[in-house]
Amino acid sequence: MTEGRWTYLSDMDGVLVREEHLVPRADEFLGELRDNGIGFLVLTNNSIYTPRDLRARLLRTGLDIPEESIWTSAMATAQFLDSQRPGGTAFVIGEAGLTTALHEVGYVLTERDPDYVVLGETRTYSFSSITNAIRLIDGGAKFIATNPDATGPTMEGSLPATGSVAALIEKATGRSPYFVGKPNPLMMRSALRRLGAHSESTLMIGDRMDTDIHAGIEAGLQTVLVLTGISTPESAERYPYRPTKVIDSVADLIGRTLDPFGEA
Repeated sequence: MTEGRWTYLSDMDGVLVREEHLVPRADEFLGELRDNGIGFLVLTNNSIYTPRDLRARLLRTGLDIPEESIWTSAMATAQFLDSQRPGGTAFVIGEAGLTTALHEVGYVLTERDPDYVVLGETRTYSFSSITNAIRLIDGGAKFIATNPDATGPTMEGSLPATGSVAALIEKATGRSPYFVGKPNPLMMRSALRRLGAHSESTLMIGDRMDTDIHAGIEAGLQTVLVLTGISTPESAERYPYRPTKVIDSVADLIGRTLDPFGEA
């Protein structure tokens, strides 16, 4: 556990970085967590990259985050499958972040009669792979997806992501996937176990009401919405649930990390 009262879970894109640039003073915020002995994990629904890849990406923005402080939907998916069917087999559509996580829990990747079809994020979805996934699910493989995000951001605009391709496969097979990543609170709970933390003393910082705040609330966490990413004060009002606190950015927590919900 931590020396302070709180443990922190934080989304990455839109909270700490934005379009490959550091959110102003995010480095100071993380530095204060370290100085105060506060445990934290940086979470992302993006399953493309390994923690080592993400650490290198974050270093380029000016954030020094160790690999062990990064938790991805690919890692949560691998942990979930290991708990469900240890030493199983899977047909995977995805990148190194997902295949590495599955290998690390002892899964065998195969196209022949797998236990699971596991769909993750990739920039190169192929028609033949999607067709193979459909046929394997029709043949009895269980359908898992890392996260439900329908689109992902790029410098050129949005592009179809895991949720969109999952919808295509679901339409073709009549089988709904089990999504492991946010807003499934399973990802929050697996992060808590990784930290050895408890929901009562953990907060989730995110920029999206529909994933970060939703997942935090369902996992029994206190939640902080930052306005440096997707959600705005106006869009947040449309949801039937509210974050514990709304702030402009993580910079507003500097000097207050030990008591983030106290009076200024």
